[in-house]
Amino acid sequence: MNQLIIKNLSKTYPNGVKALDDVSLTISNGMFGLLGPNGAGKSSLMRTIASLQEPSSGTISFNEKDIINQPHEIRRQLGYLPQEFGVYPKISTQDLLDHIAVLKGIASKSERKDQIDALLQQTNLYQHRKKAVHTFSGGMRQRFGIAQALLGNPQLIIVDEPTAGLDPEERNRFLNLLSEIGENVIVILSTHIVEDVKDLCSDMAILGSGKIIANGNPNDLKAKIEGKIWKKTISKPELNNYKNQYNVISTRLHSGKTQIQVMADSKPENGFEPMLPDFESLYFSTLFQNQTNN
Repeated sequence: MNQLIIKNLSKTYPNGVKALDDVSLTISNGMFGLLGPNGAGKSSLMRTIASLQEPSSGTISFNEKDIINQPHEIRRQLGYLPQEFGVYPKISTQDLLDHIAVLKGIASKSERKDQIDALLQQTNLYQHRKKAVHTFSGGMRQRFGIAQALLGNPQLIIVDEPTAGLDPEERNRFLNLLSEIGENVIVILSTHIVEDVKDLCSDMAILGSGKIIANGNPNDLKAKIEGKIWKKTISKPELNNYKNQYNVISTRLHSGKTQIQVMADSKPENGFEPMLPDFESLYFSTLFQNQTNN
């Protein structure tokens, strides 16, 4: 069983921006969802875990090895798919994976070939192995990204905003692939897309303004706000009035009308109906409470 332990991690950049503020997490095998809006500090946390930058303070250990003072301990067990990655033009998918495998220290040519062929099959890219990666669609490119991340049998895999820009079919295919991978290793899925975490992760954290503002099993976290979420359909001109009176955590269009969700210990007024918290309610209410407390 792999274990990643992050304690009191903070990161302040030279320009004074505090990207991470006393972050502590314990993550074991399986899919772990790191959810938060853009600018919450997710990429800063991923880059720090991947030893691409040092924290200002705090510790990170992977399987009891200090990876801040010994970054090689994580690098040889890490698969990383960043938000954006460049590729060499005019090099085939197969040759590029072979080049990356050499950089990862896989010296045996036959071992590289066996791994690459298996990963191309797993990511459904085998029939495209002779094509250059820069010609790929967004979804195919992400699947190549996960193939290169899996070279060398890593025990910790980090994927940063992997489904942004994918169409629904490619998104489902990619998430199914991640789910298969995540059974025997740690996969950290960093995203601002609520659905990605809801569908895959049995453990999660919500990051807001560089801090962990919720952490645990999604169903346990939802249970804490049961009986506190109310919905009502209103006309659009009424929205500001409701925002001034109540804790409106989200709004959405529903059959041409505006449906609001409000967080309250009891029924706010006539016309409101109780609703069972869903994943979006959990996410938006957590962010709302964090903004209110700040």
